[in-house]
Amino acid sequence: MRPVFFLREALRALKRNAIPSFAAMATVLVTVLVLGVFIPVVQATTGAANEVRGKVIADVYLKTDAKQADVARVDRLLKAEPMISKVEFISSDQAYQTERKRNPKAYELLGSNPLPDTFRITPRNPDDISKIKDALAPEAAGGGRTVVDPAIDEVRNREEDTNKILAVTGVVKITMALLAGLLGIASMLLIANTIRLSLYARRREVEVMKLVGATDWFIRWPFVLEGVIVGLFGGLLAIILLAVVKIAVVDPLAADFALIAAPDTIDFPLLIGLLLVAAVAVSALGSGLSLRKFLRV
Repeated sequence: MRPVFFLREALRALKRNAIPSFAAMATVLVTVLVLGVFIPVVQATTGAANEVRGKVIADVYLKTDAKQADVARVDRLLKAEPMISKVEFISSDQAYQTERKRNPKAYELLGSNPLPDTFRITPRNPDDISKIKDALAPEAAGGGRTVVDPAIDEVRNREEDTNKILAVTGVVKITMALLAGLLGIASMLLIANTIRLSLYARRREVEVMKLVGATDWFIRWPFVLEGVIVGLFGGLLAIILLAVVKIAVVDPLAADFALIAAPDTIDFPLLIGLLLVAAVAVSALGSGLSLRKFLRV
């Protein structure tokens, strides 16, 4: 019954080395806590950035003498463009009513409706907005732009606002990705180093076992099981704290803060499952790999 023997040895070693084991468990707890807070924050921030990027649009203005047949033809043209995900037609009358509500005094002075029929298009990928503009109104050799359909008067993508949105959201997404990567690497190194220090204090014990003829895996299994137990208890304590904070703080605030209630954040059961698996796996691997140095006797 070797599994039972290894487990008994692991529990006995944890009891005998209570302080280093507690330090490793505390490291796992703190690391999982930080990851448990940071992962939803990164997701919420990235989701907010993607939502802002979704507001990137372009307007295709038709000529004032465009007929119904022209409108239908341009509509088919836009819907056939693979880079465009959404096409919305805003008639001249609709645009006039909307703008008049927004600024009634200014529009009272106008005798007639100066606004053209417009197609408002949303790109499938916000970064393609300039390509869409070039596809619908390519630059001419002598400067300026020509349009691909005679009924189109102008294609405008609110260039200044679009560039600002794409630049800011791009920086946010790259920064969050870098921080997430660095934190993940730092977490693994922190747990592995803490476990390595714990094993260093027991290197004589390993040397004695090697000298009496014990195989590498006979020595290694109790240490791996110690890592599993440390990771399991550290991860469970961190998850309990995260659950308390979620129920007591996050859920009551979610109704008032849209960022907290962002729908794109990971489900809490899935999050705690991933954190627990990661805590156990990193601790077990850290124990097994850190022991290699002391097995070379």
